[in-house]
Parts: sequence; structure tokens; C-alpha cells
Amino acid sequence: MTNSTQVVVIGGGQAGLAAGYHLRRKKLDFVILDAQPEPGGAWRHAWDSLHLFSLAAFSSLPGRLMPAQPGEEYPDAAHVVDYLTAYEQRYDLPVQRPVRVRAVRSDAGRLRVESDAGAWTAGAVVSATGTWWRPFLPAVAGREVFAGRQLHTTGYRRPADFTGQRVVVVGGGNSGAQIAADLAASGGVELTWVTQRPPRYLADDIDGRALFDAATARRRALDAGTADTGGVASLGDIVAVPPVRAARDTGLLKAQPMFERLTRDGVLWADGTSARADAVIWCTGFRPALSHLAPLGLRGTRGHIVTQGTRVIGEPRLHLLGYGDWTGPASATLIGVGRPAREAAAQIAAALLS
Repeated sequence: MTNSTQVVVIGGGQAGLAAGYHLRRKKLDFVILDAQPEPGGAWRHAWDSLHLFSLAAFSSLPGRLMPAQPGEEYPDAAHVVDYLTAYEQRYDLPVQRPVRVRAVRSDAGRLRVESDAGAWTAGAVVSATGTWWRPFLPAVAGREVFAGRQLHTTGYRRPADFTGQRVVVVGGGNSGAQIAADLAASGGVELTWVTQRPPRYLADDIDGRALFDAATARRRALDAGTADTGGVASLGDIVAVPPVRAARDTGLLKAQPMFERLTRDGVLWADGTSARADAVIWCTGFRPALSHLAPLGLRGTRGHIVTQGTRVIGEPRLHLLGYGDWTGPASATLIGVGRPAREAAAQIAAALLS
């Protein structure tokens, strides 16, 4: 059976909910298709100790402030899941789950969204699938011969899972630093933290609010044709959240240069030194989860889809939301996704209701 609606939103995490909020305000008929069985998006799958970079009030979706978490200055992932669950209920957003979208196709002047729960045709589609579901693993020599355990950031939960083991954490961004600090502080893990370049910590007083402001200033500068401010990257790579700061200041968090290859029982550097390892955790980032858009043939150089704001140039009925600065300043964050979601809803309403 094929259903018909004005807008289909693919993804029921923070970006999909922000889109739903603004589509509802535009009085459009829409459905949100979420592949996950429960609310919360990627936050439901985060590691146990993960906390936001910002206070709750500065980590909110449009229309409703996130309440403070008792006893926590910066809310943890479970609190974010509770907030997103309540947000979805508060605005009675039409989320259907679990529904896994397989493909989006052009269909007689509309877009056809095909899923394991049937098909929808719509005048517009918002893809808000994020990046968590497509982890990136670098092409490092020896990965196939290493006899220990390998996992990505997405598979890490807690230090207790590695008690008594030698663990190599790869990555000099926030996830690498936070997971390395988590393991270092546990006392039961022999940690080796490796990074491509020396860690660049942001100033200790910088949090998510400052990062959002930096990303916004960069986007405005680029839009105005003035000098690139560098955005968040100009400030550093690692937010010094309290656990990271504590591990760094006590000498527990020391980075080594990236190794040259994996061996059967560990890692080997170019100078011939080596370290044994029982597990390697790849904190090496993500790529946008966009395989469902493949039938539209939109991906260009290096898989990039060209957009103007959130709207896809090659298919103006399609909007991309929540994939980072690519689709709006800090649009992969709670505080940053509201503005591009509002702009996308406004453009969709103008196109469908004119």
C-alpha cells in the first residue's frame, strides 16, 4: 500500500523532531519515519559517561527548553533521551517506528519513499538521518591481521568492559579524548592513546555555547563573502569537559603519535617501537548516512551532495538536515539544528502551498 502526505521526514532523532516542530507550525501534513524502535535517536546508543558540552538550557530544541538534570551541571545522554522522548510527546509528532527507509525515488512529480513498512509519496522529503549510523574506519595497514577486538566509538559503553586489558584508543577529537579519559580514570585498563597530531584542547572555559557562536559566525562570514573565521576548528579539537580536564591535568591523558600499522598482537610505530593490545577503539568519526538517497543520483565528488542551505540543488524537493556545517551552522547539535529546520520548513511550505 502507498500512503500520500505533503512531507516525509526520514529520521526521528533531534534533527527530525526539530523539522517536525516547524512543519507543524506551518500546518503541513507530514510523517516522521524513524528506524529506531524507541525515541532518542543516537543518544540512546552513547557511552555511559557521555555528557553534553553545554548547560541544559543551551542544549534545547525549538519550542521547549531542556530542563536541568538534578545533580549534573552538564546533562548526560540518558537525560537527553528523556528530553527528546518528552519533546516528541509534547508536540504529538507523527513518528512511526521502527520504519527503515530503503530508497527515495522521483515519481511522477513527487518523491516516493520506500521502506520496510510500505511506501509514501510526498511533495517534499527531509532527510535527517545524521551520521552515527555510518561510522568511518581508516585504511590502516594490518587491520585484518590484528587478533584482538576492534570497535568503533559506536560500540564503546564503559571501562568495565575492558578491565585488565591493554586498549589502544585512536583519535584526537572529542570522542577519542573522552573515551581515553574514561578508560584512564578507571584504573583497571592499560591505555595507549594515539592521535594524528598533538591534541589541541580548547580553553577550559569554552563550552557548547561558544562553539555554536563560532560556527554561526563562520557561516555568516562565508555567506557574506568575507574572510573565513575558521569556525570551531580555529579554537581547537577537544572540549576540555571536566573528566578530560582532570585526566589531562593529572597526567593520565598522554597522546602518542599515530602508529604505522597493526600487528597480530598490537601496534607498530615507524621507528620500530611497538605496544601490545587486546583491543583497539577507533574514534575516527562518521560519514553522513545517505544510502537511501542513492536512486536519485545526487552524489558528486567524494560523495558530496550539493545544497543551498538545506535544499538540494539537484532535487529541490529534498532537504538535508542535521549533517553538520554542511547543512547549517552546528546543525548536528541540539542547539544548532533549530534554525536550519525552521528555514527548511519555510521553504517547503512556500513550495507546497503557493
